[in-house]
Amino acid sequence: RRKLDRMCDASQDCGVLAVVDMQGFDPEEVTVTVKDRKVQVLAEHEEAHTVARGKEYNYKKIKKEITLPPWVSEDEVVYSL
Repeated sequence: RRKLDRMCDASQDCGVLAVVDMQGFDPEEVTVTVKDRKVQVLAEHEEAHTVARGKEYNYKKIKKEITLPPWVSEDEVVYSL
């Protein structure tokens, strides 16, 4: 609860629908869309490392879908990274 309180200031309602951990992703790798009463968060990250035997790749992908409660309008959805 304390963590969410720090994310909100006095000018905000603090009606937080979800918090998604995006550690390891750059902001440009994250896409948020709102359609058909669902908020979709999609993030993809790829890293290439040179090792003794060639290259090694690490790939991460997150996809979260959150259904909006009936009292929340799609136009009211705000997100921040």
